[in-house]
Amino acid sequence: MLITTPQATIYAYTGGKAFDPTRPTVVFIHGVLNDHSVWILQSRYLAHHGYNVLAIDLPGHCKSTGEPPATVEAAAQAVIAMLDALQIDRASIVGHSWGSLITLEISRQAPERVNHVVLVGTAFPMKVSPALIENSLNNPMQALRMINVFSRATLCAPPSVMGPGTWVFGAGMALGKRVLASNPDVNLFHRGFVACDSYEHGEEAAQKLSCPALFVLGDADQMTPAKAAQSLVKLAKATGQPVEVVHLDVGHHQMSEAPDGTLRALFGFLQRHPSAAQAVVAAAE
Repeated sequence: MLITTPQATIYAYTGGKAFDPTRPTVVFIHGVLNDHSVWILQSRYLAHHGYNVLAIDLPGHCKSTGEPPATVEAAAQAVIAMLDALQIDRASIVGHSWGSLITLEISRQAPERVNHVVLVGTAFPMKVSPALIENSLNNPMQALRMINVFSRATLCAPPSVMGPGTWVFGAGMALGKRVLASNPDVNLFHRGFVACDSYEHGEEAAQKLSCPALFVLGDADQMTPAKAAQSLVKLAKATGQPVEVVHLDVGHHQMSEAPDGTLRALFGFLQRHPSAAQAVVAAAE
């Protein structure tokens, strides 16, 4: 599905189901040098179980046009513009890594538009090592190898994500190369890392949360260690909103390293804290 906004045309994978604005909407946001495909199991399952799904490519990435966001704030504005274009008043926002910061920022900029926030592989501050930032600019293949070593705690993907025996390191390298090559005018790798490294509003966003929040953290995550999310968890709980924290025995790619565990956490959370739109659909069915 292609959504035209004033700044970009955004591609959204709808999980094999036609977009239905009468159903509750879940937006999935990927991390640096990823695309919509990292959410394949979770997005498709929700689309076939009562939810309207939009797993997006951020502007300037892969199937989406426009200027790639240089800041978390700009990325959040792009997602809000997409909701405007589709006349979606409220949505649940799910983000991984950089996408988790974008999710937080959407809740800060437009709290009235957000039903739930789900932060997967998150941390604040999300500082990136100088070596990774430098290599992402001057030696992106070396940086890509570095993050695929640091962010993975499994050698082969579980059956429910990419097929038994899939080489996750090789798959991660292939995806990163494809995303990087999708925009010859902008180094998406370096731009995304700098956006993560420079984002300053995470704690402010967590303090202002006005909806239920789910944290999905990897206990073997070397990119965003679970302990680096604890300040956000504490601030979110202090708001009085429902907050759930799920720890998985995986690295930084929870969606592919623990696809079923990530899905169970996400689906169960949405079911336990239904939005008004979910309640209307449930009553009608």
